[in-house]
Amino acid sequence: MPTPAAPTRPGGRESADGPRAHAALLLLSAASGAADAFVFICVGQVFAGVMTGNLVLLGAAAAGAGEEGVALRVVIALVAYACGVAWGAVTGERVWRRLPVMLLVETVLLAAGALLWGWGLITSDMDRLGLLVAMGLAMGIQGRLRATPTNYFTGTLTSLVGRLALGSRGRGDGWVAGRLLSVVAGAALAALSVRLWPESGGVAAAALATAALVVEAAGGRAVAAPART
Repeated sequence: MPTPAAPTRPGGRESADGPRAHAALLLLSAASGAADAFVFICVGQVFAGVMTGNLVLLGAAAAGAGEEGVALRVVIALVAYACGVAWGAVTGERVWRRLPVMLLVETVLLAAGALLWGWGLITSDMDRLGLLVAMGLAMGIQGRLRATPTNYFTGTLTSLVGRLALGSRGRGDGWVAGRLLSVVAGAALAALSVRLWPESGGVAAAALATAALVVEAAGGRAVAAPART
C-alpha cells in the first residue's frame, strides 16, 4: 500500500504533522537560539540567523553607532545566510530525501564551528569571520527546511498573540508557544555554556540540530520541495 504524501502548504513546502515533526521543530528552534547566542557573544554583536536584527545593526553602523567592524560582520552574515537559503532552495527542488540531506549539511556546519571553537583554532578576526560564514550558512539552510519557521519568529509571535487576543486559539498553538520558548531555552543554554566553559559555546547548537536530524531520519518520510517566498 503506497505511503500517503506528506501534508504540504501552498507551493509544496511541507508543514509539520504529528508529534515527531513538532518535536523536530522544537529542537531546531532551540538550535537556532543557541547558534545566535553563540555567534552574538563569541563572534561579535551579530546574529547567525536573525536577519532583521542584522539589518537594524547595519543601519546603526551606517550612522556611526555600534562597535567597530560590526558593519563588515553583518554583511558577511547576510551573504552567508543568503547563500545557505539559495543552496537549500536548489537542493529542495532537486534532491531525493531532501530534508535529511539539508539537515545533515546544517549539522555538519554547526559541528565544524563548535569543534573549531572548542579546539581553540579560532584565534583571529579573520578566523571569526570564517566561523560566522559557517554559522550563517547553517541558519540559511535551516530557514528552508520547512514551511514552519524555526529561525525567524516575529511573524509567529504576532500571529499567536493576535489569535489569543481575538479568542480564536488554534489547536496547534501550544506547539507554537513551545517553539518560542525553545528559542529562549536554546539561547540560554548556549550563553550558560559560554559562561561556564567558553570552549563549549558552539556545542549546544550542534547537539540540538543533531537531535533534530535523528528525529527527522527516524520518521523516514520524503519531504516536498520548499516554496519560494
